[in-house]
Amino acid sequence: MRRTAITALLTAAALALAGCSSSDDSEPPKATKTVTKTPKLSAAEQREACVDAWADVLLADEDAELEAEPEECDGLPDDDQLDRYMEGMQKRNEINRAAL
Repeated sequence: MRRTAITALLTAAALALAGCSSSDDSEPPKATKTVTKTPKLSAAEQREACVDAWADVLLADEDAELEAEPEECDGLPDDDQLDRYMEGMQKRNEINRAAL
């Protein structure tokens, strides 16, 4: 009899605890987006970034040609492309000379 009473008591306690827990029907919190706007560079700053990017491309591949123009050069005038490429090559040469 004592065993039955203990079993009944434990069962009642388990059911009571299970009844107190509730399933959360609310939607989980949504993820938030953080958007940071890239500051607009002046034409001179964008050109310098393009020349620096060309130097990096030419350091990685000395045979890179004009078709390998880096993304940093997007939006710059096409008639200036060769000049930016040559300045990037000069910058690459300066970096290589400094490494000697």
